Amino acid sequence: MRFTTLATALVALAAADTARAGGETPVAEIVTFRLAEGADPAEFTSAADAITPFLKNTGAVLSRTLSVDETGLWTDHITWTSMQVAKDTAADVMALPEAGPMMSLIDAETVIMRHAPIRFSMKQE
Repeated sequence: MRFTTLATALVALAAADTARAGGETPVAEIVTFRLAEGADPAEFTSAADAITPFLKNTGAVLSRTLSVDETGLWTDHITWTSMQVAKDTAADVMALPEAGPMMSLIDAETVIMRHAPIRFSMKQE
Protein backbone atom coordinates (compact mmCIF):
# COMPACT_ATOMS: atom_id res chain seq x y z
CA MET A 1 0.00 0.00 0.00
CA ARG A 2 2.93 2.31 0.61
CA PHE A 3 3.93 2.08 -3.08
CA THR A 4 0.47 3.26 -4.13
CA THR A 5 0.77 6.24 -1.82
CA LEU A 6 4.23 7.11 -3.17
CA ALA A 7 3.05 6.69 -6.77
CA THR A 8 0.06 8.91 -6.07
CA ALA A 9 2.33 11.53 -4.48
CA LEU A 10 4.68 11.50 -7.49
CA VAL A 11 1.80 11.98 -9.92
CA ALA A 12 0.52 14.85 -7.79
CA LEU A 13 3.98 16.46 -7.77
CA ALA A 14 4.25 16.13 -11.55
CA ALA A 15 0.81 17.65 -11.97
CA ALA A 16 1.78 20.55 -9.72
CA ASP A 17 4.97 21.15 -11.70
CA THR A 18 2.98 21.10 -14.92
CA ALA A 19 0.46 23.59 -13.57
CA ARG A 20 3.27 25.94 -12.49
CA ALA A 21 4.85 25.68 -15.94
CA GLY A 22 1.75 26.96 -17.70
CA GLY A 23 -0.25 23.80 -18.27
CA GLU A 24 2.00 22.02 -20.75
CA THR A 25 3.29 18.57 -19.88
CA PRO A 26 7.03 18.26 -20.60
CA VAL A 27 7.95 15.38 -22.88
CA ALA A 28 11.02 13.17 -23.06
CA GLU A 29 12.25 12.28 -26.51
CA ILE A 30 14.42 9.19 -26.19
CA VAL A 31 16.29 8.03 -29.28
CA THR A 32 18.53 4.97 -29.10
CA PHE A 33 20.83 3.90 -31.91
CA ARG A 34 24.24 2.58 -32.85
CA LEU A 35 26.80 4.35 -34.97
CA ALA A 36 27.47 3.23 -38.52
CA GLU A 37 30.36 0.84 -38.94
CA GLY A 38 33.66 2.70 -38.72
CA ALA A 39 32.10 5.96 -37.45
CA ASP A 40 34.27 7.90 -35.03
CA PRO A 41 32.46 8.64 -31.72
CA ALA A 42 34.21 12.01 -31.31
CA GLU A 43 33.21 13.02 -34.84
CA PHE A 44 29.64 11.94 -34.10
CA THR A 45 29.50 13.95 -30.87
CA SER A 46 30.73 17.03 -32.71
CA ALA A 47 28.20 16.47 -35.51
CA ALA A 48 25.40 16.04 -32.95
CA ASP A 49 26.37 19.34 -31.36
CA ALA A 50 25.94 21.07 -34.73
CA ILE A 51 22.14 21.02 -34.28
CA THR A 52 22.35 22.72 -30.87
CA PRO A 53 21.70 26.23 -32.26
CA PHE A 54 18.56 25.00 -34.02
CA LEU A 55 17.32 23.26 -30.87
CA LYS A 56 17.98 26.34 -28.74
CA ASN A 57 16.19 28.57 -31.25
CA THR A 58 13.00 26.53 -30.92
CA GLY A 59 12.66 27.84 -27.36
CA ALA A 60 11.12 24.46 -26.53
CA VAL A 61 14.12 22.40 -25.40
CA LEU A 62 14.51 22.15 -21.65
CA SER A 63 17.56 19.85 -21.74
CA ARG A 64 19.52 17.44 -23.93
CA THR A 65 21.97 14.68 -23.08
CA LEU A 66 23.84 12.30 -25.34
CA SER A 67 25.26 9.13 -23.81
CA VAL A 68 26.74 5.83 -24.92
CA ASP A 69 26.95 2.60 -22.95
CA GLU A 70 29.66 -0.05 -22.91
CA THR A 71 27.97 -1.95 -25.78
CA GLY A 72 28.01 1.06 -28.10
CA LEU A 73 24.30 1.84 -27.72
CA TRP A 74 23.81 5.61 -27.86
CA THR A 75 20.92 7.51 -26.28
CA ASP A 76 19.94 11.03 -27.28
CA HIS A 77 17.56 12.30 -24.58
CA ILE A 78 15.81 15.64 -25.16
CA THR A 79 13.29 17.16 -22.78
CA TRP A 80 10.71 19.26 -24.65
CA THR A 81 8.06 21.63 -23.35
CA SER A 82 5.22 19.65 -24.98
CA MET A 83 4.38 16.58 -27.06
CA GLN A 84 3.27 18.65 -30.05
CA VAL A 85 6.50 20.62 -30.31
CA ALA A 86 8.58 17.45 -29.76
CA LYS A 87 6.92 15.62 -32.65
CA ASP A 88 6.82 18.64 -34.96
CA THR A 89 10.47 19.49 -34.35
CA ALA A 90 11.64 15.88 -34.76
CA ALA A 91 10.38 16.03 -38.34
CA ASP A 92 12.02 19.43 -38.90
CA VAL A 93 15.42 18.22 -37.66
CA MET A 94 15.57 15.58 -40.39
CA ALA A 95 15.41 18.32 -43.05
CA LEU A 96 18.19 20.45 -41.54
CA PRO A 97 21.38 20.60 -43.63
CA GLU A 98 23.41 20.76 -40.39
CA ALA A 99 21.85 17.44 -39.27
CA GLY A 100 23.20 15.62 -42.34
CA PRO A 101 26.66 14.83 -40.94
CA MET A 102 25.15 13.53 -37.68
CA MET A 103 22.61 11.37 -39.50
CA SER A 104 25.25 9.93 -41.85
CA LEU A 105 27.16 8.56 -38.85
CA ILE A 106 24.13 6.68 -37.43
CA ASP A 107 23.17 3.14 -38.42
CA ALA A 108 19.57 3.87 -39.49
CA GLU A 109 18.53 0.25 -38.97
CA THR A 110 19.14 0.58 -35.23
CA VAL A 111 17.22 3.79 -34.53
CA ILE A 112 14.34 3.66 -32.05
CA MET A 113 12.58 6.93 -31.18
CA ARG A 114 10.04 7.33 -28.39
CA HIS A 115 8.18 10.29 -26.92
CA ALA A 116 6.80 10.07 -23.40
CA PRO A 117 5.14 12.62 -21.10
CA ILE A 118 7.31 13.24 -18.06
CA ARG A 119 5.49 12.32 -14.85
CA PHE A 120 8.27 13.14 -12.41
CA SER A 121 11.52 15.05 -12.55
CA MET A 122 13.98 15.47 -9.71
CA LYS A 123 14.88 19.12 -9.31
CA GLN A 124 18.53 20.09 -8.93
CA GLU A 125 19.21 22.44 -6.05
